[in-house]
Amino acid sequence: MSQLLQPEAEVVLQLTNISKRFGSLLANDAVSLELHRGEVLALLGENGAGKTTLMNILFGHYVADEGTIAVFGKPLKTSSPRAAIEAGVGMVHQHFTLADNLFVLDNITLGTEPLWRLWHDARSARQRLAHLSERFGLAVNPDAKIGTLSVGERQRVEILKALYREVKILILDEPTAVLTPPEAESLFATLRQLTEAGLSIVFISHKLQEVMTVSDRVIVLRAGKVVADVTTADTTPTQLAEHMVGRPLPKTIRQPLMPGEPVLQLDNVTLKTGNLAVLDAINLLVRQQEIVGIAGVSGNGQAALFDLLSGLLTPTQGTVWLYGQALHQFSPAAMVQAGVARIPEDRHTTGLVADMNIWENLILETHQEAEFSHVGLLKRDAASRHAANLIAAFDVRCPSPNATVRLLSGGNMQKLILSRELSRQPKLILASQPTRGLDLGAVTYVHQRLLDARANGAGILLISEDLDELLTLSDRLCVLYKGQLSEPIAIEDVVVSEIGLMMAGKEKMKG
Repeated sequence: MSQLLQPEAEVVLQLTNISKRFGSLLANDAVSLELHRGEVLALLGENGAGKTTLMNILFGHYVADEGTIAVFGKPLKTSSPRAAIEAGVGMVHQHFTLADNLFVLDNITLGTEPLWRLWHDARSARQRLAHLSERFGLAVNPDAKIGTLSVGERQRVEILKALYREVKILILDEPTAVLTPPEAESLFATLRQLTEAGLSIVFISHKLQEVMTVSDRVIVLRAGKVVADVTTADTTPTQLAEHMVGRPLPKTIRQPLMPGEPVLQLDNVTLKTGNLAVLDAINLLVRQQEIVGIAGVSGNGQAALFDLLSGLLTPTQGTVWLYGQALHQFSPAAMVQAGVARIPEDRHTTGLVADMNIWENLILETHQEAEFSHVGLLKRDAASRHAANLIAAFDVRCPSPNATVRLLSGGNMQKLILSRELSRQPKLILASQPTRGLDLGAVTYVHQRLLDARANGAGILLISEDLDELLTLSDRLCVLYKGQLSEPIAIEDVVVSEIGLMMAGKEKMKG
C-alpha cells in the first residue's frame, strides 16, 4: 500500500520474545516482530493463534510473562492503555468503544483535557477535528450523536479519536468486518493517506484479499508462534492460508445445478414492531438445489427475517409458503416438523445450550422421537450412539459425547450445530452468519457442508454480512436494506460496487 519501504526505514515498534500464558495455555510463544515507519503490517492467524492476545499486551490490557516492547526505541514498561497512548500507540477495536448518547466531538475529546480545567475549549477542539477530517478524508459531522451514525461513520470517529491523540502507531482489529464494500474502499484510501503522513499500521484481518491489497508485509501466527514473516508482494493468498492452518486447504467450488421446485416463498410479507415495518412487503423465492444469499449491513431486518422463518415471529401481513403450501402456524416446533433446519447467528446462546452435554444438544429437536424416547423416558444409550456417529461424521473435536458444550471451540460448536441440523436431511436450510468468528479452516468446512446439502436437494437461505462468502456460495443474491428486499440477481451478473451502494442505501433497489 505505502511506497516501497527501504531496509533502513525507522523501526517504530519492536516486540521481542513476548510470551503469555493463561494457565496451561501458551497463548504467545516467544513472539518477535518489528514495525517500520509508514508501513502497513498485516497480522494473520486462525482463531486462538494469539493475535488478539499479542495486541492486547501491546495496548496495555495484558501484561506479558516474558519479553520486551520498545516504541520508537524506548522501552514500554507500564502496561496500561494510557501508557500505550502516551507512547504513540492507538487501537481501534472490532467492537467500537463509543458512547451512543454523546456527540461526535464529545466522544473524540473525552479524556484529553485535564480534570482540573474549569472550561471545555470546544472551539479549538472543533478546529483541530476539522483539520484532521479534511487532511485524511474522514468526513463526519462533529455535532451528530453517535447513535445516529452508520457503521462506517462510527469507524471514522474511532480513527479520528486516535489521531486526535497524536498516535503514530495504529492497530486496526478486523476493521472491515461490518463495512460495506464502498466503506471498505474508503477505509483503504484513508490508510494510504495515513501511511503517506508517516503513521505505521498493524492491520488484523482474516480476509486474505484485503491483506494482499492493503499491506506491505504479513506476519502469520499459528499456535502462538510466528510461522511466517513475508513481504506481501512476494506471497499469495494460497500460501498465506497454508501458513495459517499448516496444511493445504481445498478450494470451495460451487458447481452449477438446475434449481428444482420451490421450498420457500414469501409473498408481500410485512412484519411490524409497533408502527415500524422491520420487514416491508418483501417477496422471496428459494428452490431446491440453490442457495439464495441475503446481503446487508447488520440491523436492516436480517434478524427479523430469520426469526420469522424459524417460527419465532408471525407476519403482520402477507403469506409464507413452504413446499407449495401456505403456512398458517408459526412456531419453532412446526418448522422442525416441516423439515426446516436452522443455523442461527449466535451459536452460544441460541444455537446450543452451553451447559448441557454434547449428546443432549444433538437431540434437542428430536428427543421425543421413538429412537430416543420411550414412554417419556430418554434412551441415553441410543442418544450417545447417535452423538458419537455425528461427532465422527462431522469431525467435531471433543473428548466424548458427554463433554459439556461450553468447553468446545467456536468452530467445533458450529460443526455440532451443522451435524444436528444437516443430519436430518432437511428440505430447507436457514443459515444466518454461519461462519462468523470462525477461522479459515472452519470456514472452508462449513462452506463445503452447505454446498453438499445443496447438491443433495436442499434449498438454502444464506444471510451473511460477509460479501465474499455470499459471492462464493450463492446462486442468486438479494440485498436487504431497512426492511426492503431487492429483486434477486444471478451471481454471475452481480456487480460488487452496485451491491455495496444498495447495502448503504445509496442506490435504489427494485423489489
